[in-house]
Amino acid sequence: MGDIFVVAEHRKGEIREITLEMLFKARELCQTSSHNLTAILLGGKDAGFVDDLAKWADRVIAFEDDRLEIFNADLYKEILDTLIREHTPFLTLMGHTSWGMDLAPALSIRTGFPLVTDCVDIQTVGDRPMVTRQIYSGKLFSKVSFKESPGYLITVRPGAFLPPDGVEESQGKVVRQELPAGLTEPKKEFVEFVDTGAGDIDITQAELLVSIGRGVGEEDNIATIRELADLMGATLSCSRPVVDKNWLPKFHQVGTSGKSVKPKVYLAFGISGAFQHVAGITGAGTVIAINKDRKAPIFRVADYGIADDLFKVADALKEEL
Repeated sequence: MGDIFVVAEHRKGEIREITLEMLFKARELCQTSSHNLTAILLGGKDAGFVDDLAKWADRVIAFEDDRLEIFNADLYKEILDTLIREHTPFLTLMGHTSWGMDLAPALSIRTGFPLVTDCVDIQTVGDRPMVTRQIYSGKLFSKVSFKESPGYLITVRPGAFLPPDGVEESQGKVVRQELPAGLTEPKKEFVEFVDTGAGDIDITQAELLVSIGRGVGEEDNIATIRELADLMGATLSCSRPVVDKNWLPKFHQVGTSGKSVKPKVYLAFGISGAFQHVAGITGAGTVIAINKDRKAPIFRVADYGIADDLFKVADALKEEL
């Protein structure tokens, strides 16, 4: 029996959603393989993250220092390297984010542990993990095994694991540790946060999305679908062609070059279903597609499909509402 480490991410005073997604998946793995779940927190003093993490982990190892308030890969790598060498966890999970993409390869080199990135599923087969990745921009799923090693490193795609409803909270043990002595002075300096995807709405948090694609035809036609979204209490999103034509801002875009979403219901109006877009809706609960082309790829992933004119369907829905 060993540990599964989850490296907690935070930004601007909040724990990021990817942290909870990894904790829930790690808890599931612990229940089937008798491992202990340990959340690793590197943050500022009095940030208030420890109590939240302790609700979902067996143990929280916390390094709290003002130097760690803002992510700095130089410092974080040294601390995590020391911690992994000391405890030799079975798995170490990090988000496939700017954090994880900076930390994971360096930690793999430092520790000698094998690394697989951008995983959408994790299982254990015998005494080794088996992960699933999407390759060729989401066209294929690839199952990847590891060579034998004392420990393994994995980065997890945001939105790949949906936290289930009604999960019982626990009260994990909190272990506060001092920073290792002799840390190297970091070569990087934080300047500012610039969120290029920021806007008036956050489609990643929406429970109901009404999304439009190239099939909407013209910019003026968006008003019809926007009206439907308003009547439904939904958030309006779109595929890349709509953004490329400057009909909607970038923060509305779903897909590999936009945002991954996980609504309870996703309504796709006039979206063909290119693999880049489909990769962004893998976390959706129910997908309903409306497209007049019966052979549109979106129907392969939809739970329900309507092969008809999208405006006819939108008008019928508005009338019912």
